[in-house]
Amino acid sequence: MNIAQWLYRQAQRDGCRPALYLGRDLVADYRVFHQQAAALAGWLQAQGVEPGDRVALFMKNCPEYLITLYGIWYAGAAAVPINAKLHGREARFILQDAGAGLVFVSPGLDDALVAAEVATLVVSIAEPAFDAAMACAPVEAPMPRDAEDLAWLFYTSGTTGQPKGVQITHRMLMAVSLCYFSDVDVATGADQILYAAPMSHGAGLYNMLHVLVGAAHVCPVSGGFDEMEILDLAAHFGRVQMFAAPTMVTRMTAVAKAQGRSGAGLRSVIYAGGPMYLADIIEAEAYFGPIFIQIYGQGECPMGITALRRSEVSDRVHPGWKSRLCGVGRAQSGVELRIGDSAGNPQYVGEMGEIMVRGDAVMPGYWNNPEASAETLKGGWLMTGDMGVLDAAGYLTLQDRSKDLIISGGSNIYPREVEEVLLMHPEVREVSVVGRPHGDWGEEVVAFVVGQVPEVELDGLCRDHIARFKCPKAYVFVQELPKNNYGKVLKTELRARFQG
Repeated sequence: MNIAQWLYRQAQRDGCRPALYLGRDLVADYRVFHQQAAALAGWLQAQGVEPGDRVALFMKNCPEYLITLYGIWYAGAAAVPINAKLHGREARFILQDAGAGLVFVSPGLDDALVAAEVATLVVSIAEPAFDAAMACAPVEAPMPRDAEDLAWLFYTSGTTGQPKGVQITHRMLMAVSLCYFSDVDVATGADQILYAAPMSHGAGLYNMLHVLVGAAHVCPVSGGFDEMEILDLAAHFGRVQMFAAPTMVTRMTAVAKAQGRSGAGLRSVIYAGGPMYLADIIEAEAYFGPIFIQIYGQGECPMGITALRRSEVSDRVHPGWKSRLCGVGRAQSGVELRIGDSAGNPQYVGEMGEIMVRGDAVMPGYWNNPEASAETLKGGWLMTGDMGVLDAAGYLTLQDRSKDLIISGGSNIYPREVEEVLLMHPEVREVSVVGRPHGDWGEEVVAFVVGQVPEVELDGLCRDHIARFKCPKAYVFVQELPKNNYGKVLKTELRARFQG
């Protein structure tokens, strides 16, 4: 079934229910939401878009994002959401790899694509062409799709720095959405979902379940994360749910305490995307009350691996509450979870190994990348690359992140990608990039460089090739990098320099 059927049915059942807000201003009820998505689908089909074609979104958070997303699905096509923080050249690679013939953009982001010499047809939502598309003859209903058809092509970096397209099917979106109700939280038509984190990632993946129940969708006027704006909108709407990275939670807590704001109207904050330090979640829960829920997932099993319920996050009575709060909860209903050794054989309770998952929320494979698919999917199991331990009650604790992933502000940064850019400079002989603990962002990028190069030149090189959030925040110039007997750089030694 096409996941967009949920919007179609909601418009039929209760089309007058408020649907899309920009700040406090109502933009569309569910009937108008459906009509605009159907019109956009009609326009896409008139442009030659066929079922299975890929259509991209390079947009900041706004109501038009959801209209465009559902218009793509109504047409039977697959959406390719691109993080609005990416550099134009990074977006160009995704567009080319996905074979997207058309990309919708927010005002200003079209300049980044033009500068990157993108060949794909670019349609700005601020231009008359978009208004004309919304005035096209609408399709009657979403195009029928099979559960295994591609719905969302999510690009996530790999250890080589080259992004891989995770194929997210309609079945996966349904599985994740329905598991939300059984394992994460309750959502009703009286609620609002607030999009303060990028809709191209976790926040956007929670839109479908809120469409299903007829909840309101609120996009901040800022288009992103602003602590006071979130607190104001929550107080105005009264039953706000939102997805947030751990760094967002800690920043909201600090601002609310400094401004004397209670957080009234924040009903649920689902956090994931990076390490949440024990002291930070204890402080946040003590201040805001029992509104926090943790989930664990990755692009290959989006939002759907484990969950730690609000009652478990707020529990201070169970003898093991601290260890549970340091973990990520238990397996969600739609997946099987186990810890495996290097060969994928099950480990005993309490033994560390690689986290393995299988179920309806797991991807069928990477887009046009059979080698990476075969490496990641073994015997029906997703090899997450994350290391962890399961206790006797089924609670999972992450022990380490493999592949040297850096998580800064909830965004994934792969060191190899940054290293390859820095090595483009002729005076850089060697480089190793690691994450350094940061109080607000979780981690920040630091580059250890062998060679004498002005930092301003390295900064300029990075800004020309990768997104700003991936650029190093500091450079450490060294005579040589620590290596083992096989010549592999010992990143653990580099990270150890930040301790103490």
